[in-house]
Amino acid sequence: MSDAVENEFIQLIRGRSGTGFGGGIGIDYREITPDRVVVSVDIAPHLHQPYGIVHGGVYCAIAEEVASVAGAVWLGGEGKVVGVNNSTDFLRAVTEGTLTATGTPVHRGRSQQLWRVEITDDEGRLAAVGQVRLANLQ
Repeated sequence: MSDAVENEFIQLIRGRSGTGFGGGIGIDYREITPDRVVVSVDIAPHLHQPYGIVHGGVYCAIAEEVASVAGAVWLGGEGKVVGVNNSTDFLRAVTEGTLTATGTPVHRGRSQQLWRVEITDDEGRLAAVGQVRLANLQ
């Protein structure tokens, strides 16, 4: 993808920040490249499960969005990506602060991609790790 097309796509994603499900949970894009996506999410009570910790579905949603955006940026104008598997492990209970998620590629091929998303707390401790497989649709 040319730098102009890449920058246009990144601006499109940033322009939609705050909308959709990702916007509902507060995903804020910090870095978007074809090789890495970094987002942050401020923890608020609406993201908690009944015991007052971040709901596991929030981690899954963050992993899915980060991987999907990263995969789409890498694929560029060659098609679309859709998630076909999301396996997220919850490693540390978090109750407050800001989560930071970083997505990096494990595999990027003609028909599918696999992305790893590490989600850390304010102190840089790993709170969750997700692997999201994407199908490349032409």
